[in-house]
Amino acid sequence: MAAGTFRDLTVYKKAFALAMEIFKKSKKFPSEEKYSLTDQVRRSSRSVCACVGEAYRKRQYKAYFVSKSSDADMENTETRVWLDFALACEYITKEEWTGLDAKAEEAGKLLNHMIENPEKYFRKTKPR
Repeated sequence: MAAGTFRDLTVYKKAFALAMEIFKKSKKFPSEEKYSLTDQVRRSSRSVCACVGEAYRKRQYKAYFVSKSSDADMENTETRVWLDFALACEYITKEEWTGLDAKAEEAGKLLNHMIENPEKYFRKTKPR
């Protein structure tokens, strides 16, 4: 992987875009959901990005990288659960759910790649 930042990772870009889309759609959720479903789905979707950033900064430590990447995958799955509730409560349409879930699934596949292939993300040391 070329030198860069966590912001250059495809998974980060996709997860960030998904979190922002969720933020915009969740603005229409009922006010009584403010401290429950709205907060939970926003928090978990944003946590995917935070965990990816943390994993990337510690990529010289395989176990830490895999652990934080796994945390990101866990948060992504939690986001999908909250989206299921948003659909069941009729806060989003089936079409909106389908689009959001597909984006979360894609992020999950990218996260799985990170977990299964951590060496591809290791820092490249400069020859002395």
